[in-house]
Amino acid sequence: MRKKTFAAAALLAAATLTLSACGSGDKAEGPVTVVSEETTQQAATVLDQPFEKPDLVLTDTQGKSYDLRKETAGRPTLIYFGYTNCPDICPLTMNNLAVAKKQLSKADQDKLRIVFVTTDPERDTPTALGAWLKGIDPQVVGLTGDFATIQAGARSVGITVEAPHKDKNGKTVSTHGTQVIAFSPKTDAGYLVYSDQATVDDYTKDLPEIVKGQNP
Repeated sequence: MRKKTFAAAALLAAATLTLSACGSGDKAEGPVTVVSEETTQQAATVLDQPFEKPDLVLTDTQGKSYDLRKETAGRPTLIYFGYTNCPDICPLTMNNLAVAKKQLSKADQDKLRIVFVTTDPERDTPTALGAWLKGIDPQVVGLTGDFATIQAGARSVGITVEAPHKDKNGKTVSTHGTQVIAFSPKTDAGYLVYSDQATVDDYTKDLPEIVKGQNP
């Protein structure tokens, strides 16, 4: 795996600088974790000061309350913030994860939790989320809820999320950071951050170690 060690604090500081506007029609900038020319070529960043898992209680695709910390405690967990109407980065990222996950043993697939938190909760209802994720991987946990709560949870792990807005063509878009954060089953801390440059091969290679709570 291509990786670079970096402090979580530095990533948080960089979060206000760069965003990716999924589906805006404009050229998307790099993920919010990009802090230098060197890191733009990295598939993943290894944090020397891991993130705490977001303290989020949201609604899953069954309309039930889902306490993220409680439900994923002790499990290898990948978290991504995005939205179902995104035409590019969000579905690509989720499909990459789904394909890579299928390369794991059945036991490891059952251990892994992939969580998709919407950045566009007004349109991404539990039903809409469930229908979209069914076509990718029905085991993915889809979460929606109050936008301010989601935004604060994303910010706690260095991901900037802006409220959905109309672009110049009148289309509603959600501007958000595009990184995937991996949380260790041993510590429940987020110790790996993947950029949107990560490929299926990157995830396929790394997931067996992530499931064990080890650095790939």
